[in-house]
Amino acid sequence: MAALSEQLVQVHRGLRERLASLRRDLADGTGHPAGGTAIPDDLLGHCLGFCAAIHAHHTGEDERLLPQLRAAMPELAPVIDNLMEDHALVSGILRRIRELLAPGHGLMAPRQDSAEPGMLVRELDGLTAILESHFGYEERRLSQALDALDPGTSIPDVFTLPSPLDG
Repeated sequence: MAALSEQLVQVHRGLRERLASLRRDLADGTGHPAGGTAIPDDLLGHCLGFCAAIHAHHTGEDERLLPQLRAAMPELAPVIDNLMEDHALVSGILRRIRELLAPGHGLMAPRQDSAEPGMLVRELDGLTAILESHFGYEERRLSQALDALDPGTSIPDVFTLPSPLDG
């Protein structure tokens, strides 16, 4: 089994790849269909699936991994507090993205112009910037601590993500 720090890096790499793929789909015009119609179902599913994956990862960290690390290594409390603040910020962006994609609202409602796809792109740009900073900070500050945990310590499985097709 890979070291916990490597598992963390791998899950972050997967999330980065999924976000980059989503951004490419939007940049390629997949999210800007002609005639002002709602975004295609495959892009909608891709976006909502990504949001669910980030939410699941951060919820698992907040509820299981970070409290366990805080108990084992109290000196990490300020780092853990910062990570949890980031999670709350990311959660707000994910909520705005889901609102934009909700049936009858935002991008899923009939529209007369292309302003709504621009809103989605802006939210994804902000999410990308925050996640890049967050992932790097988390990897730098927690990798050594994760690998220093007693090998017998039961670590909750927060290092796996649903497949992109699972949504």
